[in-house]
Amino acid sequence: MFSVITPLALGWIAGTALQLQQAQLWAGEVYWGLAAVALMSLYIATRIDVSRFAWVRSATVLLSRASTGAGVQAAVGFALAAVLSAVLAFAQAGARASHYVQTALNPALEGRTLQVLGIVANLPQRTEDSARFRFEVESARESDGTLVELPPQLLLGWYGNRLNGNDDKVQAPPADLRPGDRWQLAVRLKAPHGHINPHGFDYELWLWEQGMQAKGYVRNGAKDAPPQWLGSTWAHPVERLRQRVRSAIDARVADRAMAGIVAALLVGDQAAIERADWDVFRATGVAHLMAISGLHITGLAWLAAMCVGWLWRRSDVWSARKPWSLWLPAPIAASACAAMVALAYAVFTGWGVPAQRTVWMLGVVTLLRVYGLRWPLMQLWLTVCAVVLALDPWALMQAGFWLSFVAVGVLFASGSHAPLEAAAHSDALNVFEVPTERSSQSSQSGETDGKRLGRIATSTWVSAQRMWREQ
Repeated sequence: MFSVITPLALGWIAGTALQLQQAQLWAGEVYWGLAAVALMSLYIATRIDVSRFAWVRSATVLLSRASTGAGVQAAVGFALAAVLSAVLAFAQAGARASHYVQTALNPALEGRTLQVLGIVANLPQRTEDSARFRFEVESARESDGTLVELPPQLLLGWYGNRLNGNDDKVQAPPADLRPGDRWQLAVRLKAPHGHINPHGFDYELWLWEQGMQAKGYVRNGAKDAPPQWLGSTWAHPVERLRQRVRSAIDARVADRAMAGIVAALLVGDQAAIERADWDVFRATGVAHLMAISGLHITGLAWLAAMCVGWLWRRSDVWSARKPWSLWLPAPIAASACAAMVALAYAVFTGWGVPAQRTVWMLGVVTLLRVYGLRWPLMQLWLTVCAVVLALDPWALMQAGFWLSFVAVGVLFASGSHAPLEAAAHSDALNVFEVPTERSSQSSQSGETDGKRLGRIATSTWVSAQRMWREQ
């Protein structure tokens, strides 16, 4: 049976990849025009009977002579869906890039001191007496008072005496620099630039994905206008909560090294980890565990799904008249809770690009489960890939995207052993049950506790792999 999902996903991936290979962007109107043509063609293909046109009937007759009619119709439908999806993907990625380029920093403003009024937009990353933070621009003026246009968001560094010498008149960043605070700062900006080392980190692409088209530093010397705090706002409440949690960690954990690790895993503040600890993590190959990624989010979501599913199935204990599973099945409740936990954790830890991709993946899988759809694994894999690229087209240029999806694709392609996993799943569930006649018989037959625990651990691991694929 012909499924339109597969060609749509393949076309979207191909269209996005084709647009990212453009050496120079077109005008935004061209991309919008392509999108309009693709949508109009899609409407015609789904709403109008094209068989009444003579050229369509002639083409169908010619193709039917070479193959069966059903095969020809499926091939034509597959190709049409893929082409329309590719054009839409190409148009939306190009339109977004074109709009983004229009808000770039004016080259004439690079290296000039500007008075910028705005709001601290994220959790400041501190290193000794310096801080780096995202700044939302409200207005900007030159030294003579002339208004200038700047990108909506800036990446600013505020440095103390360590980088400015021993000047006593340098105003270091305040210890209570908080998200949501409104400041007026004298800054110098420049366009983002990254190294072109092969296979190295693409810093410019990272700034592009973060929505920042200018970076700079705060001018806080003796000849510069001093930074002015203009009050707090209600903007960015999640970031303010993150800072409160980080301050509580610093106040309650005496060991600075341990406090940095806790802050990195709990609020996503990797800058809190000391440089010596980073060297140890890199040498031991565990540095990637300190950065919030799909591993942390899916692990927490899987744990939440297991706990909620286990409690949901036993809701008749405290709600005997109407167990919860009668109005919402336990698998759907577990999946929905897992998706919400993943979203909350991703937002609270900074809403990084890898975390966003993971949340979109879990969201798609949860929607399929809610609507009772059981797609083939490879079709599901392609759909999630297309959804991620629709939300973040530039993810296709990151190594993390390829590593994530290739790893999941290998797991899907490896297949499963349903009988073994079913037996393992039933044994694993016995961990949460009271002793039964079967367990007493096994103990009487001479099975030691160590062997039984080993069997349960093995079956639990196999069950976890099965649940991972199902989630």
